[in-house]
Amino acid sequence: MAARLSIIIPTLNAEADLPATLDALLPGVAQGVIRELIVTDGGSQDATVILADDAGAEIVTGRAGRGGQLARGAATARGDWLLFVHADTHLPPGWVGAVCTHMDRCEGAAVFRLSFRASGIMARVTAGWANLRTRLFGLPYGDQGLLISRGLYDAVGGFADLALMEDVAMARALKGRITVLDETVTTDAGRYVEGGWLRRGTRNLWTLTRYLAGADPKQLAARYHKR
Repeated sequence: MAARLSIIIPTLNAEADLPATLDALLPGVAQGVIRELIVTDGGSQDATVILADDAGAEIVTGRAGRGGQLARGAATARGDWLLFVHADTHLPPGWVGAVCTHMDRCEGAAVFRLSFRASGIMARVTAGWANLRTRLFGLPYGDQGLLISRGLYDAVGGFADLALMEDVAMARALKGRITVLDETVTTDAGRYVEGGWLRRGTRNLWTLTRYLAGADPKQLAARYHKR
């Protein structure tokens, strides 16, 4: 069976995170699942692009902004299925089996369960809330990955070129068509550790609430990225 999965990773100054993220893809290479790896870069000033090139990735460049980067990566992809993975998200050892099972059985989209690469109760509580939000409201964030068929991706219009909340916009377009896989990805906890788990979590929830209420993503992004 021909490889049918395109992996798409948006990057911006991700040299510290990217190697481990790429290493986690190796089972897919070994099992012949991955058709291509696309790194869509937003103007990195570090060694991100060099690392991606060394890994054999097809590199797409353009203006920074995750929504636009994801859209450009998808436009380049040739696979029947697309798997979007953030540069600081590590797929679990069993991801190939979960992804192949979904591709064989379903035409809808899927995301992974979430955990953080951090210890302590707040890391578990925050991840637990994210997983609960995904199951109850169908609103996963991008760090949970997104597996979607090319046909469905095109049918819902793809990723919007938004300054922020492109993942939520996609989730709303896919309402009722997102499966939560049993496998769990791990993502970086740096922003939570730096800003405080409760403070960052509250800030994220308030940003989501404002977006759902119709706030301008550009204004939300400007405030969100302030330290």
